[in-house]
Amino acid sequence: MFTNCRLLDLSVPLTHASQSEPFPAEIKYLDHSQGGAQMNTLFGVAREDLEYSQGGGWAIEQVNAITHTGTHVDAPYHYGPTSGGAPARRIDQVPLDWCFAPGVCLNMTHLKDGDEITIDELQQALERIEHALQPGEIVLLRTDADKRLESADYFQQPGLGRAGTLWLVEQGVRVIGIDAYTIDRPFHSMKQEYQETGDGKVIWPAHFAGITQEYCQIEKLANLDQLPAAIGFWVSCLPVKIEKASAGWCRAVAIIPENETR
Repeated sequence: MFTNCRLLDLSVPLTHASQSEPFPAEIKYLDHSQGGAQMNTLFGVAREDLEYSQGGGWAIEQVNAITHTGTHVDAPYHYGPTSGGAPARRIDQVPLDWCFAPGVCLNMTHLKDGDEITIDELQQALERIEHALQPGEIVLLRTDADKRLESADYFQQPGLGRAGTLWLVEQGVRVIGIDAYTIDRPFHSMKQEYQETGDGKVIWPAHFAGITQEYCQIEKLANLDQLPAAIGFWVSCLPVKIEKASAGWCRAVAIIPENETR
């Protein structure tokens, strides 16, 4: 099935003190010299007796990060305790076939910071690629925000609203991804609109749509501009299995047939 294919990395790295995270990860890197000291403590072995490594040991990293840093999959539990009237699934309960399926990339690069990706925008994007959504497809929203990673401008992006999110889920889509920090409009846009209107419905509407209808999302994707076509590829976004968590980090990739010409 996947012979003569290539893999395109759709992920950003989990980075120490990233400028592109409101809650940045802290990564402590332990080198081989420090690993040698740990082996000395654990095994009681003298450093000079580690002949193969000339006294060195393992290299390891200690990570302090929320599950929503870097490229990650949000589980329905992230949005609320229930989804569709049932207990919301956590990341270790999300069906794996949701996270390994044909992909559809919709170009939203014409939209500006704070714009909403409406049902109309989604339908027009599908018309441009002459595609009708099929149940189970993974929809990827291309904004090219990933090109501004590690800059203050990274948080300038369009995003889905409640109506667009629920429309996609009603088509049978179970996973929606975006190459930006959040699948909603950016925080500063939602905050400004709330301050102007006093309407709490403008806060996190795409995420909170998951309380009404169950779905997952992939945030902080990358390289959607490198896909050779809007369809004709598969997406793998299998999340790390963290017990009872609201999200899991993932190494999202596109599986692209080499003979794809569309």
